[in-house]
Amino acid sequence: MAPVRRELRWDIFCRVVDNFGDIGVCWRLAAQLAALGDVVRLVVDDASALAWMAPQRARTAPDVDVLPWPGPPRHGDGADVVVEAFGCDLPEACVHAMRATDPVWINLEYLSAEPYVERSHGLPSPRADGLRKWFYYPGFSERTGGLLREPDLMQRREHFDREAWLAAQGIARRRDERVVSLFCYDNAAIGAWLESLAGAPTLLLLTPGTPGPAQRQVQAAPDAVRVVRLPWLDQEGFDHLLWSADLNAVRGEDSLVRALWAGAPFLWQAYPQHDGAHAAKLRALLGTLALPAGAAAANEAWNGLAPWAGLPDLEPWRTGTVAARTRLLRQDDLATQLRRFAVERLRPWPAAPAAAKA
Repeated sequence: MAPVRRELRWDIFCRVVDNFGDIGVCWRLAAQLAALGDVVRLVVDDASALAWMAPQRARTAPDVDVLPWPGPPRHGDGADVVVEAFGCDLPEACVHAMRATDPVWINLEYLSAEPYVERSHGLPSPRADGLRKWFYYPGFSERTGGLLREPDLMQRREHFDREAWLAAQGIARRRDERVVSLFCYDNAAIGAWLESLAGAPTLLLLTPGTPGPAQRQVQAAPDAVRVVRLPWLDQEGFDHLLWSADLNAVRGEDSLVRALWAGAPFLWQAYPQHDGAHAAKLRALLGTLALPAGAAAANEAWNGLAPWAGLPDLEPWRTGTVAARTRLLRQDDLATQLRRFAVERLRPWPAAPAAAKA
């Protein structure tokens, strides 16, 4: 007899390091698990970004309870699954409670296409206190944990109306004007990139969160580049921005995934690291996605790994991006895979009650 399906109780712990990527991923995961029928508590040390990132969360994800760090003293007691996002270190009171209940403890790792991800995904780490932590890696292959994606995302993407969304933001796209979005860290390539954009009429949509030096460079863009500053967008609005653009420049991991689902050409800026580790991360991604040579070269230059050599033809770039997206859509999304992973490692569930005899 197949096991009885019941709702799972999740505790997800998150610390906001910088740039809101951590809370963005954790909120998406929490909301998607709740949509699968589970009950989720999200414990976060700074939930302020949810005010603009998920302003309708009480309506759209009522089964997600957002709690301040470190949570109630016995947080984790009663949870089926405890997710430690990005090695944030659980509160000791939570770990103490878990020793009595032995939930599935999962460390949700950062996203990467590097080879170590497939080797490390799903490995256990037994502890001296009897608990066991499992390492769960998002990724781009079937030997990883997949990518966050709502079940209806592609249907919504297909029916999206760019002109209507731009008009709702008070933006009228001019005739023959291409649309470009920008969300980046400080970037030495911006000046040369803007000169490339000036080769055709361009509407450049500038997001909040882009650093001041980059914003000042953009404000001095050539005349052919019309700059419009956007307000803070919720997660759905950010998707709509990416769907509106002919070219997206994004940064960090959550925005990378959303740019992939958008299907438009994109430049991805990895978080710059002094030891150059971001170079390996970028090159692993480019190798996995198999984008055209011009797109790969532009991404290398965007990350300061080569001189900027101009903007390549967007049409082959778009074709390559859509092909990569099609491959990724064949895999189950991260929330579905994570739930399956947790269920397979749960202590045995109680048997279904025997049917009463007539």
